[in-house]
Amino acid sequence: MAPPKFRKDSRSGSSKGGRFGSGSGKPGPGKPHSRNAGPGKPGAAKGGAPKGAKHGRPPGKPAYPKEKLNRAPGKHPRPEYAQDKPNRAPGKHPRPEYAKDKHSRPAGKPAYVKHSRPVTKPYNPGPEARPQRSEHGARPARQENWLYGLHAVQAALANPRRKLGRVVLTPRVLQLIDAELLDGMKVETMELGAIDRLLPPGAVHQGAALEAAPLPQVDLDGLLAAPSDGRRRVVLVLDQLSDPHNVGAILRSAAAFGVLAVVVQDRHAPPQSGALAKAASGALDTVPYVEVVNITRALEKLAEHGFWRIALAGDGDQTLAAAIPDGDVALVMGSEGDGIRRLVRENCDVAASIPIEGVMESLNVSNAAAIALYELRRS
Repeated sequence: MAPPKFRKDSRSGSSKGGRFGSGSGKPGPGKPHSRNAGPGKPGAAKGGAPKGAKHGRPPGKPAYPKEKLNRAPGKHPRPEYAQDKPNRAPGKHPRPEYAKDKHSRPAGKPAYVKHSRPVTKPYNPGPEARPQRSEHGARPARQENWLYGLHAVQAALANPRRKLGRVVLTPRVLQLIDAELLDGMKVETMELGAIDRLLPPGAVHQGAALEAAPLPQVDLDGLLAAPSDGRRRVVLVLDQLSDPHNVGAILRSAAAFGVLAVVVQDRHAPPQSGALAKAASGALDTVPYVEVVNITRALEKLAEHGFWRIALAGDGDQTLAAAIPDGDVALVMGSEGDGIRRLVRENCDVAASIPIEGVMESLNVSNAAAIALYELRRS
């Protein structure tokens, strides 16, 4: 019968037989048992080997050698034993904390480079991702160059001072617009969803959109020097009103009450966008929209042409009805938050108010403009 195979016990230097490694438990010659020091072993004491000699390691050594804790070849080592191999696999960017010697740096800069990735070129979309030309060869206009809304589009088509581009209508709206306004223009018919994609989000276009350049500048001196029809001339001066919906509503009231012009400061006024034209409901193309550099200088010009300048404010010295003269009037209105600026108010002849109940502090500026214009026309 062949002798049984033996294997080395992981806890000692003895060899044991049997299925589970159990044997006689007797140490062989020159190989003392793990719990009993053999003869001649230095430091042997009663009760077992010296402290630190358990599990087959010499005293002062760690329980598990570092070299046996690494993973399989090709894998990243464990962080606690990877002090000598901090970098990642070839082709990867080094870790920032170990990139001290990989990047040159000027004096006074941190030891490691925060961004170790190479600088890439800016994104340049291919021809298929760029805006495509329309049927008649023009590229799509920017969203701020679109006018939308049925009345705004009709007024722009009827204005000879406008430079027009594409006209986009739904089949239903195409039947509503006067054919003479579309004479000589190539009209594109689209569904509502296709027009939505041309315009800013939330634009209420009513199935009509028009690509148009901003109106040319209006000369205030030339406008004031033109002969009048005998009626009282009224000019609205808006001091730093920036909301396109409020300014558009004021333009609409100005067109209804026959205002000569609406004067705004170019740096603090809304641009001639689709939102402004839609709120004005076509008045942007019927009432001169004068953009000036300095409101104070514009008030001086109005005074030179005989206009009585009224600053409309909640703390006015008198009511608007009492402040209205017999001649031409320039009505100055400020923003809802800050009101009329001090220097602008000082260049007015009088400050007047609209009497309201004390339960409300003030009126919306577009509503106040409509009431004031009615009072001016009524008196």
